[in-house]
Amino acid sequence: MGTVARGESAAKGNLTMALFGGDKDKRKASEPATAPKGEEMIGGKKNNVPVPTSGELNALLGQGSEFEGKLSFEGTVRIDGTFRGDIQSQGLLMIGESAVVEAEILVDTAVIGGEVRGNITAKSKIELQASARVTGNLSTPALVVKEGARFDGQCQMQNRERPARPVTLLGGPAQQEGSNSPAP
Repeated sequence: MGTVARGESAAKGNLTMALFGGDKDKRKASEPATAPKGEEMIGGKKNNVPVPTSGELNALLGQGSEFEGKLSFEGTVRIDGTFRGDIQSQGLLMIGESAVVEAEILVDTAVIGGEVRGNITAKSKIELQASARVTGNLSTPALVVKEGARFDGQCQMQNRERPARPVTLLGGPAQQEGSNSPAP
């Protein structure tokens, strides 16, 4: 079993917080944390969620690790393990393919490749990779959904400067489910 951490954590400025999974990481506490390189194999398959370089990554919750509590950070955080709680940031949250996250998430940008149960609010963008499995509501001005992603919930898209407008499909106005008439 991996590392289990409970409580609150914050990564600010140049401070690096890293939690790595299990016995495979034999780093000494005095050694600097480094992020995995490029398209690393995670869980026996190629990981499609981009992996930032160590200079860009403020914190990493590695595969096999668990954390429960409130996470607030600046910069970029990547989760490949299990997280339960709340996540708030003005930065980038990356959830890898092996991650299982149960949280209310409020960030600037979210790139999701794993499983998320909870609502995600992003001020700039939410990107659902092909491996994403999301159960909860999304709220963002920009949404990217790759083929193969699974999403069960509602999505609200609002431009930062003005409220949401009705969606018009190429064949005409959008229709509500179970209705033969156009949506208002």
